[in-house]
Amino acid sequence: MNPQTLRRDTIPQRPWASRLPPPVVMMGVPLDQLDTAQALEIASEMIASRTPHLLATANVDFLAQVQTDETLRRILVDADLIVCDGTPLIWMSKWLGDPLPERIAGSDLVPLLLDLAQERGHRVYFLGGREEVLAAAEGKIKERWPELQIAGMDSPPFAPMDQMDHAGICQRIREANADMLFVCFGCPKQEKWLAMNFRDAGVPLAIGVGATIDFLAGTVKRAPIWMRKTGLEWFFRVAQEPKRLARRYWTDICVVGPGLLKQLLKMRPRSAVPEVSVKAEPIPASEMIVILPERLDALSARDAALWPTTLNHTLILDASRTTFLDSTGTGKLVRFARSSRENGGLCILMGAKPAILSTLDLMKLRNLFTEAATLEEALTLATQ
Repeated sequence: MNPQTLRRDTIPQRPWASRLPPPVVMMGVPLDQLDTAQALEIASEMIASRTPHLLATANVDFLAQVQTDETLRRILVDADLIVCDGTPLIWMSKWLGDPLPERIAGSDLVPLLLDLAQERGHRVYFLGGREEVLAAAEGKIKERWPELQIAGMDSPPFAPMDQMDHAGICQRIREANADMLFVCFGCPKQEKWLAMNFRDAGVPLAIGVGATIDFLAGTVKRAPIWMRKTGLEWFFRVAQEPKRLARRYWTDICVVGPGLLKQLLKMRPRSAVPEVSVKAEPIPASEMIVILPERLDALSARDAALWPTTLNHTLILDASRTTFLDSTGTGKLVRFARSSRENGGLCILMGAKPAILSTLDLMKLRNLFTEAATLEEALTLATQ
């Protein structure tokens, strides 16, 4: 799949983005800062909009995979919402100085979404998983949510992405008039399938749920609650399926451990984000030109007084005086880049120092921006 297929120029802006703090970026993955209640509220907004949206649940394995999978990284950058599905990532966000509110595991979120669907009469569609697992899951779901409207339980033949009947699957989903789509192909196949097809499928809320269908069916047991809270759910999963998961988890540890350590050393914060917002003088800015602060860290990224309320479709980010960029500051830049692309414009990073560019290189996000050395060059690019 070519990353060009991931363009979001025709997709409306996310109205909830202005309500949430900037995402915390870990190894190139922007994790939205929200709790479960906020995630459910935004899910309701997605459904009410009747516009297709993509929600992702990112864990340690996602961070490992995006280091070599540019397509998956762009999918996650473009996702309408990314929740943190990993206790180790919660720990790391604390060390980085801007703690994520809580872990929102996909296997916890899906039952809550089914509660919401039953309460409000939403129709749900399950795609993927073995036929016998889907049949078992359907029975369990009907027992727990007797009034839930199941629009479809579809188990297409296993095939590589380029051999799947994408058009036929999307047609069945459209005809089912579903409000929520749960795709169970496993990462990264489900995310790539969704990125290619979620708009054609026409479902307001689409999410990749991986093994959640097995949990719903009862064919795979979840770890005890104490193991989930202490970050040991992976150990329970490996004990259940050592042949399939032991190598994957070991690879994840070998990739993510050093990667997060490099990020921590480069983005070591001076102090954590305080409960009371920091007072700061507004930075002069225009609808097109945004002047970045000297330290684009969690403090400044969260301070609404520093940022313009109205933005042009093409933005020039003046980074000429910026000397430090942390994980939340990077999230602020990602949000600017996404806003520009969604409106069909450019996000031009102007006058960035080597330290800033090296941080974006470390996060593998430098290609989100068009670079310019001077304001004159940036203005020329903006008007082309």
